[in-house]
Amino acid sequence: MRVRRATVLTALTTLTLSIPLFAPSSPASAAADRADAGRADVGRIRAAPVAEGYGGAISTVDATATSVGLDVLRRGGNAVDAAVAAAATLGVTEPFSAGIGGGGFLVYYDARKRTVYTIDGREAAPMAMGADAFVDPATGKPYDFQEARISGISVGVPGTLLTWQEALRRWGTRSLAASLAPAAAVAQRGFPVDQTFHDQIADPANHNDTSFAQFSSTRALYLPGGQAPAVGSTFRNPDLAATYRLIAREGVDAFYRGRLGRDIVNTVQHPPVAANPAVAWQYPIRPGAMVLSDLENYRVRFPAPTRSEYRGLDVYGMATPSSGGTTVGEALNILERSDLRSQPLAQALHRYLEASALAFADRNRYIGDYTPRATLDQLLSDGFAAERACLIDPAHALPKPVAPGVPDGSYGGCAQAPAGAANTQGTHTTNLTVADRWGNVVEYTLTIEQTGGNAMVVPGRGFLLNNELTDFNFTPTQGDAPDPNLPAPGKRPRSSMSPTIVLQDGKPFLAVGSPGGSTIITTVLQILVGRLDLGLSLPDAIAAPRASQRNTASVQAEPAFLAAPEAAALTRLGHTFTTTPEIGAATGIEFERHGRMLAAAEPTRRGGGAAAVVRR
Repeated sequence: MRVRRATVLTALTTLTLSIPLFAPSSPASAAADRADAGRADVGRIRAAPVAEGYGGAISTVDATATSVGLDVLRRGGNAVDAAVAAAATLGVTEPFSAGIGGGGFLVYYDARKRTVYTIDGREAAPMAMGADAFVDPATGKPYDFQEARISGISVGVPGTLLTWQEALRRWGTRSLAASLAPAAAVAQRGFPVDQTFHDQIADPANHNDTSFAQFSSTRALYLPGGQAPAVGSTFRNPDLAATYRLIAREGVDAFYRGRLGRDIVNTVQHPPVAANPAVAWQYPIRPGAMVLSDLENYRVRFPAPTRSEYRGLDVYGMATPSSGGTTVGEALNILERSDLRSQPLAQALHRYLEASALAFADRNRYIGDYTPRATLDQLLSDGFAAERACLIDPAHALPKPVAPGVPDGSYGGCAQAPAGAANTQGTHTTNLTVADRWGNVVEYTLTIEQTGGNAMVVPGRGFLLNNELTDFNFTPTQGDAPDPNLPAPGKRPRSSMSPTIVLQDGKPFLAVGSPGGSTIITTVLQILVGRLDLGLSLPDAIAAPRASQRNTASVQAEPAFLAAPEAAALTRLGHTFTTTPEIGAATGIEFERHGRMLAAAEPTRRGGGAAAVVRR
C-alpha cells in the first residue's frame, strides 16, 4: 500500500554543538578496542530535531548522546553498536531518567533476516518480595507512593547492563568496553547543565530537591553546596566514569557478581541516609531485601514480539511484562474499523481517545509478567477488536472507566466483564531510535522509573537506583478477579514502554518510541495515528499537541491541545480534560525511498531532542 505523506515539514531552528568524542571504530580485537578507546576526537553535529539523509540515522532526547551514536555509525558501527553507546551516554547526561541502575526494552530489526527480535531487560523483584511488600505491616494499608518510592523496597534488580551486553553479543560488532568508552569520557570531562537537568533536581513537583537531600551520596553529587547545579555550569561525574571503566575492564560480572553488585545490595539494605538534611523527609526510609544472589541470578529474556496489522502495515512491539505492544496493537485494531482519514479531525480524535480507553481497560485487567501468550494473542485478535470497537458511539464519549472485555475467542457482541480500575505509572524514562546503512533498526526505551529513581546514588559509583517495583499494584485492583500485577518473588512489574517498529512489505517503514510512564502508550499511538491516518509528517506527528486517555474519568491534555478548536468539540461529546505541561518525549525514524532516512525528535518537550544522519 502507499501511505500518504505530508509535503510540508515544520520549520525548526538548528544550532551547532561541539563536544569531545571518543567512539572507536569497529575493532578487530580487544587490543584494538583499548587502543581506539583512548583516542580523542572532536566532532560537530547539527543539533536539530529533524535530519534527512543517508548512511544511517539516530534520534535521542539529548544532543550529546546523539553525537556519540552518530560517531559510531560514521566509524562503521551498526545500529546496535550506536544504540548501546548512545544509551550509555544517556546514563551520564539523562541520569534522572535512565542508567545502569535501571532497565528497559529493546526492539531490533535484523535486515539480513528481515526479522524483528526483542530483549526484555525489565527489572525484577528480589526473591524475598511478597504480594504485600508495599503494605505497611503496622497499619495494614498500602504505603503512600513517595514513601514506597524513596526506599530500598522499590528497587528492582537492574537489567540495563545485561541488555547492552546481550544486544552487542547477538547483533553488534563492537565490544561492551568500546561502547562504554565515549560515555566514560563525557562523564569525566563533563557537559553543560541545561534547564531541564537543573529542573529535574530543583522542581518541587519531582520531590527531588527534598529526597536527594536525604542521602549523603546523592546530595554530594547533585546538590553541591545544597543547590542544584546552575544552568550553564559544567557537570562532571568522575565516579560514574570510573564505574564504566571498571565494567569495561572486568565485564558485567563486576556488576552482577562482584564489587559493584555488593555496593548495590548494601545501598538497598542500608540506605546512605545523610545526617541532618536541610529538609526532613516526611516518611521513614525503609530498607529493601535484595541480596547478591538476586543479581547473580538475573537474566534478560528474548520474547517474541507482539504483532498486529494496521492499514496493510505490520506493527511490532514488546510483549509482557510490557503492556505497550498489546495495548498499542489492540487500540490500532479497534481504530482500523473506522476510516479516520474521512472523518472530521474532532471525530478522529474522539475515536482515538475511546479506543485508548478500551485498550487500557483490557491492559489493566489482563496484562502482567505472567500473562499467557494465548491471552496476548486474543487481545490482539480482529474478533476481539471488533467486539470492543462496537462500543464506540460517534455521538457520545463512554462513561469512564469502561469495563474490560472478555478475550475468550468467542466474539460477536459487545459483552463486558466487571469493571476494573485505572492504573498509571511514573512519567520519566528515555528513548532512542537508530538505523544503520545496512537497514538494521533499534528502537530502545530505558528507564529508572520516576524522575530520579529511588533518589539513592550508589556511594562512590555515580549512578542512581531505580524505583521500578512501584509499578506493581500495591494491593489487588480487580475485585474478585486475579490481579496480574501484584508483587511476587522474581516477578517483573508491568510496564508501559512501547518501542515500536512498523514494517511495510517486510522492510522498515517507521520506528518510534517515547518516555512518559503510562502515557508512553498513548504517545506512540497518537504519533502512529497522526502519521498513518491524519496526513502528518513524522516530525509534525511528534510535535503535535497530545492528549492521553488511559481509562480515567478525565483526559490528560497539553495546553496546546486544549487551545485547539477540536477540544471544544470533544467536550461537547462528553470528554473532560485536565491540563498537564507536556506528555512524552518521542524519537523516531522514517524510511523513505532509495535508502533515505528521516530522523525526528521533539522540538521542545524535555528541552528538545536531537536527530542526525551520517550524510545529507
